[in-house]
Amino acid sequence: MAEDRKQQAKGQNTLGQSAPLMPHNIIMEDRRLLTVSGVADVDSFDERMVTVFTDMGELTVRGSDLHINRLSVETGELLLEGKITSLTYQEEAPKAAGGFFGKVFR
Repeated sequence: MAEDRKQQAKGQNTLGQSAPLMPHNIIMEDRRLLTVSGVADVDSFDERMVTVFTDMGELTVRGSDLHINRLSVETGELLLEGKITSLTYQEEAPKAAGGFFGKVFR
């Protein structure tokens, strides 16, 4: 199921085919209020970290007292409130070819 969400966030359906992408925008107001569009799904959240899947990659928001005020997966909009300290995108890391010995014998 998590793999399906990652494929949707990368613009692919569950069959790996291209799917229409949602526009992705971020608006931050005074590091206290964050509006994110283009959200496909929420991976995890607590008061210090919120991780969402977007068309542009996995977005992690870190801070304190974070609260999701509104989430609409249909429209892809997320409204987050709290003290925001960082926004980080994570794309899938390329797999190392050959494992340990592949790195040693390059």
